[in-house]
Amino acid sequence: MSVSSSPVQQKPLRIGFVLAKDFTMSAFALFIDTLRLAGDEGDRSGKVHCDWDVVSATQRLIRSSTGVEVAPTAELGDPARFSHIAVVGGLLRDPEPLDHATQEFLRRASKANVPLIGICTGAFVLARIGLMKGRKACVSWFHYHDFKDSFPDIGVMADRLFFVDGNRITCSGGAGAADLAAYLVERWLGAPARQKAMQVLQIERARAPSDPQPRSPLEMSVKDDRVRRALLLMEQHMADPLRIATIAGKCGITGRGLERLFLAGLGAQPHEVYVKLRLEAARDLMATTRQSLIEIALSTGFRQPSNFSRRFKNAYGVAPSVFRRTELKRVELRS
Repeated sequence: MSVSSSPVQQKPLRIGFVLAKDFTMSAFALFIDTLRLAGDEGDRSGKVHCDWDVVSATQRLIRSSTGVEVAPTAELGDPARFSHIAVVGGLLRDPEPLDHATQEFLRRASKANVPLIGICTGAFVLARIGLMKGRKACVSWFHYHDFKDSFPDIGVMADRLFFVDGNRITCSGGAGAADLAAYLVERWLGAPARQKAMQVLQIERARAPSDPQPRSPLEMSVKDDRVRRALLLMEQHMADPLRIATIAGKCGITGRGLERLFLAGLGAQPHEVYVKLRLEAARDLMATTRQSLIEIALSTGFRQPSNFSRRFKNAYGVAPSVFRRTELKRVELRS
């Protein structure tokens, strides 16, 4: 395999991708496919209106967290040839997700005022090599405390999809990577290009930077590690709710002990919080997907539609069917 370092015709939007070890494939794929669809003509996957490369210090394949590997398409070279450089992060277990040469490439990019983008845990990578000083980072709620603990001097948020702080852009990852790419496409190529990409990807609308992340759990505001772990277990078991005794056991505590911690930290019993989280997840699905109400009820652990409807109305004051109709009208007015 050979990679290109020869000059190319400049396009307004040209992204250099830096893939960290064990990078998140979905975030990378959604971002780059949004560029491909927006910058193409005639469905040929051509780089007509924008351009991109996966840059690397070596020609070796780069392994994603799924085990699928991606080949670099260009050498590191001069970072100023790109309009932006996007670092796609992944698993946090490796203290050195990038080699020394690539770290220096990013530092050169910063000195040249090339905007740097941290996608998924790419914000961790930029912070680790000193490129987030004086900036705020946006990360997934799932990694909020990890970032706070690792970089206490850097402001961090997990209440939105992505955040633009001058020439630093950080993104929570997942589907938000497509929204960030659409944001850049609209700024550099125009609204029609953004709309085309979203339609082909079958994404109903491109969300704004300040739009909330689909899940913003109570876990973010809790300091007790056992309560945080219990909340995370609840988040991870929506469709098949665990017994509270099982959750307590996984947290190394008795059921009564977990109840006392929840009452002290959250003012509610564990089972009450669990139901609240499941109802919030159901509400988010109704607002952002076309799934039927029965599908949503089942995917959030409510086996009886009548029980789901009753609990939802008690929590939000309206029946699920009414809430769904209201949300559909709101989306239609915004589009």
